[in-house]
Amino acid sequence: MTERIFAIILPVLVIVLAGWLYGRYAKPDMRAVNQLNMDVCVPLLVFSALSARGFDLSSQWKLVPAAALVVLFSGLLAWPFARLSGVARRTLLPAVMFNNCGNMGLPLALLAFGEAGFNAFVVLFIVSNLLHFTLGAFIFSKQTRFSSLARNPIVVATALGLAVNLTGLPIPPPLLTGLKMLGDATIPLMLFALGVRMLGIQRISLKAGLSCAVLCPLTGLAAAYLAINLLALDAGQAMLLILFGALPPAVLNFLMAEHYRQQPEHMAAMVLMGNLASVAFVPLGLALALS
Repeated sequence: MTERIFAIILPVLVIVLAGWLYGRYAKPDMRAVNQLNMDVCVPLLVFSALSARGFDLSSQWKLVPAAALVVLFSGLLAWPFARLSGVARRTLLPAVMFNNCGNMGLPLALLAFGEAGFNAFVVLFIVSNLLHFTLGAFIFSKQTRFSSLARNPIVVATALGLAVNLTGLPIPPPLLTGLKMLGDATIPLMLFALGVRMLGIQRISLKAGLSCAVLCPLTGLAAAYLAINLLALDAGQAMLLILFGALPPAVLNFLMAEHYRQQPEHMAAMVLMGNLASVAFVPLGLALALS
């Protein structure tokens, strides 16, 4: 299991390093790339995941409030630590609340719990993403208005993906393949932009990164156990929620911090160091889940 976790994390570090090296050489302006990712690639990634066959929301409905509780409880638990970390609450809270349940959580769920576990974990992924682009966007910037979020490409893509899945609407395979290819570009572009941003990290950002690397999985695990008891989840759902709680900060947090100009250098450090620390915390989460 540890070797497979390394196999997931190592490509992340390789792409971040490539962005860092390119940033030192070319000093690129990544704003246009980040905007393209937010407007096109991320929505198509979400749409592809939700419209995939095998996704069944009705049989795992308890995971919907469970995921919401983990996101909200972890934020409440982290709230008092913002001052100690030296990071603004609008930066720290999203990093703690919204984890890497996509490109790390989904592969781990498939590896640890098989196809059925993977399909159930998609429910956690959906809820986290919906909250990320509604509540999370509001936390990043108090200027955010929920009326504008209804037009957010990612929120729209989520609604369309669910509609396609629930209605069984057929999509021509060539069209779906093209959309999926664009969606698959999301994670590499995010990680490359993260590597470029790492050039601006200073010592204060490293302190923030270390704080979040520990705070994110610990608050997530505490919130997961609280949700398991409140909702009386069965053993299979409990295992998935524990894995969900142990995950590091989502790479997408960096992209949103860049978009909203909310201390992106701090967020870059928190995302990178949080994912490095997942080498220890994700095996811990899996050990707790399997026990």
